[in-house]
Amino acid sequence: MKRTHLPLNGLRVLDAAARYLSFTRAADELAVTPAAVGQQIRTLEDVLGVVLFRRTAKGLELTPEGEAGLNALRRGFLEFEEAVRAMQSQQSSKRLTIAAPRDFTAKWLAARLADYGRTDAELGFAMVAADDSLDFTQANLDIAICFAEDKGEHEGVPLGGKDYVTVGLGDATDRAIGWPGCPQQDSEPAITVADAGLAIDAAAAGLGQATVPALLAEADIASGRVKVLAHKEGAKGYWLIAPVPQWRQKKVKALVAALSERG
Repeated sequence: MKRTHLPLNGLRVLDAAARYLSFTRAADELAVTPAAVGQQIRTLEDVLGVVLFRRTAKGLELTPEGEAGLNALRRGFLEFEEAVRAMQSQQSSKRLTIAAPRDFTAKWLAARLADYGRTDAELGFAMVAADDSLDFTQANLDIAICFAEDKGEHEGVPLGGKDYVTVGLGDATDRAIGWPGCPQQDSEPAITVADAGLAIDAAAAGLGQATVPALLAEADIASGRVKVLAHKEGAKGYWLIAPVPQWRQKKVKALVAALSERG
């Protein structure tokens, strides 16, 4: 029998019914009805091709076929329990693998991870560059930051909304600096760069004006490196995302809370 076809529910019912020699008491333990226990046993008997219980004048008793596999079955359940405990023990690890766009890491995320890391000496981070084909399983990711219209198929929270600012040095130049994903502009950009972070740097160098997510430009605006020339709303924003299993991890919840407070 293929491992994927193992009748695990039926085997669990068999274990309980064999311990009590009573469908009623097994049903109480499993929080189901006695009829449901009986149905599971009949289905298991059909799958295995053997009779597992007989009713006698003294009550329910196991057949030799039913009794033959019990010890191995119970050892198997103990191994399952050990496996679950081993997996749960990894939740004590406070190391997180995070995928994020390079410019977002440089302009916003790195400083906040440094602040967060100082709250707990056991915290550790592994950073990888995010792309359009995030694969949480292949990259062994705990959480990711994506630049998108919404959270997509995963669990997620927005960081900073979809507020955009046009930044520059505030001189007479009106040259537009473009980057992939930037809001639509009235004219063709005079300069095009690889991402919004480089667009901010180009604006700071006096090459023109860049319209970028406000979140990304916070530090450069605060330091006076660039000035805010205009505000607008964009279609995309930054999202913290993860599949449900990762999202439920204690360490991920703590990171989401910390970054959301700083978002």
